[in-house]
Amino acid sequence: MSTKGDKIEKIISRLQARIGEGQFYEAQQQTRVVAARYTRAANWSAAIDILYSVAQSLLKAGQGGSGGDLCVMLVDTYKQAELKPDSASKGKLLTCLRLFDSEEPTRKKYIGEIITWSSKYGEYPAGDPELHHVAGSLYAEEHETQEAEKHLVLGTKDSPEVLARMEYEWYKEDESHTAALYASRAVLPYLLTANVRAANTAYRTFTSSLNQDKGGTLGVQDVSSNSADIRIFPSIPLLNFLGLLLLAVQRGSADLYRQLTAKYAAHIKELDMWHESLEMIAEMYFGISRPRQSNPLMDMMGSFFRGGTGGAPAGGASRPAVKAPTPMPTAEGLD
Repeated sequence: MSTKGDKIEKIISRLQARIGEGQFYEAQQQTRVVAARYTRAANWSAAIDILYSVAQSLLKAGQGGSGGDLCVMLVDTYKQAELKPDSASKGKLLTCLRLFDSEEPTRKKYIGEIITWSSKYGEYPAGDPELHHVAGSLYAEEHETQEAEKHLVLGTKDSPEVLARMEYEWYKEDESHTAALYASRAVLPYLLTANVRAANTAYRTFTSSLNQDKGGTLGVQDVSSNSADIRIFPSIPLLNFLGLLLLAVQRGSADLYRQLTAKYAAHIKELDMWHESLEMIAEMYFGISRPRQSNPLMDMMGSFFRGGTGGAPAGGASRPAVKAPTPMPTAEGLD
């Protein structure tokens, strides 16, 4: 006597046979019909198994549109079942995600759907960090900088290093004095999402790469005090500002923040894209009130990510623009 599991396996095998015969559209449509029947009966596990298995087969066969359509239907089934994000449910979604071709238009919609599902049924209002991390890492590998930034800022403890390395690779195509602009695209958003540890990790990763590649030509200085060790880049004052800002955040001293911004005021003035971020950071960490604005946090972050003017990289994001820095004294920022 066959079990329900055997029946589902036979259905999947028949649908996969259609794919093997090149009947891609037929396999997709039949899968939708069968999965919908099980969904109406609230047999969620059967519907999910069928959609998951056939979607994988279509994606592996290079049928991104058809496979993507079933992936989106799979997420919709998760929503109807009110399935919560756990290792099993997320694992299926991530397995499918990794099978998409980078040029497949359906992939972006699918990523949006899995984030929406995880935000509604999981514990993270902005979406599950693991899903964000995998999506962001894929975009980073493809040099889709803007999409990668949006996801990695909301990712896991492994995301800051991925984000900082991506920003550094982008920076290497620009002038040496622009380093702070690229580092800030990781550091400031992490601070704005109250993830100080991630901001520090991103800064260390970026500056370590910079020191390894160009330390000899930039005249890098390591300065130690009783409370901290700091790497100073005399020719890149704004990069030093970011490092000192992170120290100030950890101390929570409003006076220290005011001194820091006053010292670097001439350099910060050149960067319109930093002003709003620094106002919010001043309020969040130092209790310094800022002018009331109607823009919510994510709108502000979106404005920050759009950056300044200049040429666009492969990912389509605008390259940050900054003037050459004014020379600063040796080991500036520590007096």
